[in-house]
Amino acid sequence: MSFLVPGRTKLVRLPGTHPHLGAAVMYRPHVALMSILVGAALLTSACAKDTPATAPPADDDTSVGHIHGLGVDPADDSLYVATHFGLFHVDERGRPSRVADRYQDTMAFTVVGPGHFLGSGHPDLREDLPAHLGLIESTDAGETWKPLALQGEADFHILEPAGDALYAYDATSGSLLRTEDRKTFDDVFQGPLISVAAFDEGDPPIATDGNGQLVSIDAKTGQTRELGGPTMMYLDTTPDGTLAGIDPDGVVRVSTDTGRTWRQAGSIDGQPAAFTISTQGWYAATETAAYRSTDDGVTWSRVL
Repeated sequence: MSFLVPGRTKLVRLPGTHPHLGAAVMYRPHVALMSILVGAALLTSACAKDTPATAPPADDDTSVGHIHGLGVDPADDSLYVATHFGLFHVDERGRPSRVADRYQDTMAFTVVGPGHFLGSGHPDLREDLPAHLGLIESTDAGETWKPLALQGEADFHILEPAGDALYAYDATSGSLLRTEDRKTFDDVFQGPLISVAAFDEGDPPIATDGNGQLVSIDAKTGQTRELGGPTMMYLDTTPDGTLAGIDPDGVVRVSTDTGRTWRQAGSIDGQPAAFTISTQGWYAATETAAYRSTDDGVTWSRVL
């Protein structure tokens, strides 16, 4: 998830609760959208503050656990899934394999080129690293990672490329930052965010705030403009400038006028946990499953 609630929150798994949201939200069909968003906020606070590093899961080593992010490597068009228990490569048969036998909690993940990944999160407990990894980079498809900036300081939960720039949301400070050299950052916005979608480098990014409302953010002034429209969770853009998103119920919606109006496309089977659009297709995930659409979000098939 992608936003911060002030204070220290500890989630406890109770019988009858959704395994992702813990005691914050009872998992029933009539749960209000606001309750889902509030529960997600509580989860993020717990991830950011109470879990400095990741312990290996007790079950099958190929179990992906909770999904944080998705990306497609243009080197071979294969899917990578960033999770609480490591980065996984998914083959053409939908079989996941852990990359480099590493249990790194990759909270934010994006693919920026062939074999070229950016990430953030918390280290494998076997590694002698700070609890917050800051901005990290891999140029060998996740086999190795090196620190780029803010190691020990920032826990990014959103990484969104915009041309040569990068928007990064730090869950420890609740700040949306912008960088062009991936070393120095400008503070763009302060406040809870779930997702950020960027267009061309000079255009204002569109985000979902802590209530799931759509806002446009002026990267120079930090001012926001409410766009109205449906409650959304995750957003992304297509190469032709179409804006797409998924609401808390998994309904996929599309806007061709920068978020002013929306039409419903299709839906995934469950509450979303990640969403990304690439030239190889649209990909979305629930907590433990990933789906692909090759018809702009209308129909979806499970790939993990």
